Amino acid sequence: MTPRLNRRALLGAGVLASVAACTSSPAASPAAPPPSSGASAGGSAPPFDPQDWESVRAQFALDPKYAQFAAFILAPAPAMVREAVQKHRDALDRDPHYLPDGGDPDEAIRASAARHLGTEPSGIALTDSTTMGLGLLYSGLRLREGQDVLTTEHDFLATHEGLRLLARRTGAEVRRVRLYDDPARASAGRIVTAIREGLRDRTRIVAITWVHSSTGVRLPVREIADMLADVNRSRDEHDRALLCVDGVHGFGAMADGVAELGCDFLVSGTHKWLFGPRGTGIVWGRAWDALDPVIPAFSQGSFEAWRTGEPPARTDARLATPGGYKAFEHRWAMPAAFGFQEVIGLDRIQRRTQELATRLKAGLADLPHVTLATPADPALSAGLVCVSVDGMQPGEAMQRLRAGMIDTSLTPYDPPLLRFGTSIVTTPEQVDQAVEAVKKLG
Repeated sequence: MTPRLNRRALLGAGVLASVAACTSSPAASPAAPPPSSGASAGGSAPPFDPQDWESVRAQFALDPKYAQFAAFILAPAPAMVREAVQKHRDALDRDPHYLPDGGDPDEAIRASAARHLGTEPSGIALTDSTTMGLGLLYSGLRLREGQDVLTTEHDFLATHEGLRLLARRTGAEVRRVRLYDDPARASAGRIVTAIREGLRDRTRIVAITWVHSSTGVRLPVREIADMLADVNRSRDEHDRALLCVDGVHGFGAMADGVAELGCDFLVSGTHKWLFGPRGTGIVWGRAWDALDPVIPAFSQGSFEAWRTGEPPARTDARLATPGGYKAFEHRWAMPAAFGFQEVIGLDRIQRRTQELATRLKAGLADLPHVTLATPADPALSAGLVCVSVDGMQPGEAMQRLRAGMIDTSLTPYDPPLLRFGTSIVTTPEQVDQAVEAVKKLG
């Protein structure tokens, strides 16, 4: 992404200033030395200079012995998020009537998420995870007789199983297309063409994943959206193909907002690359009228409809947000996670993530016993780097690397691959350390 001063940046200016004021101290000035170790899990936040990557890393309580290439899985939270969780937990323990942000904390969360995505708060539903968001979406979208669903062979269980259950309930056909044979040689043109050729006249849902957790391939979502826009020009509104995106491995790693992506729905947890509170997520949509809520909401509109006996006139993001009592100390800490990224800069985070991934891919590509599955082109990848090691099972490689203080993960697919994730908690030196460790696996 190129730096931009757009509506999203202008809307967020006030929040950036307030977050910076809350997280800075005189010791965090550019002239001050960066902290040498991470924040303790229970201690106060260390000085924070968002322009200093060492200071950014110091906000995390990760074990400094390990080079962290799996931090995106059950992601750690930076100090300001941990402190927000603790503040709300303590307040709830003191007073069961406690409500932050003037008594309407969900609106503050929507506002912070909207700034991050460059959109309006009214389009954002709050969930507990990517899987919950996809389940709500694919359970709620209405299909008319004869309409079908298109997805890909490369999507994760949450998409495939959600669509299988949709087909079981509705009888709609769900088809899969293959976007690439060798992921390292994937091309935007072939990906878009494969989806275009997989469409039918009554395809209502196109379900894709922004960054494939199986290979690290990042789909050209904007190009797919543009292709579908051309197709939809000749369709009736109720037959328009809706582009639904599992965005979890792009959200927080890439700087694209919903205007850049051009999709109809974007689903993501906020605890992975955003490093937000665990058990939180969002669904952004611009076609809420196309689905029915799955779980009753606790919104004002939902309660008013229940009291009057009149069903809501139409679905919106608030009605699609599941009601019930949550781990509210985690949900209410979500603005701190968005604010943490905003003060660092979304474009800077993307550049850092991709620069480290490019460095890692280049180093691994030089090893004769390693086969890269992730494209070298940053335009088709993000922070995930997936490889296979000749003559070694990925699980064994992962264990040997961890014994050498390199923390990685496995892809949950068949066949599995060894997977690295570069992010704001990794360094160029750790990338080089990882390459040397993989070299010794040969």
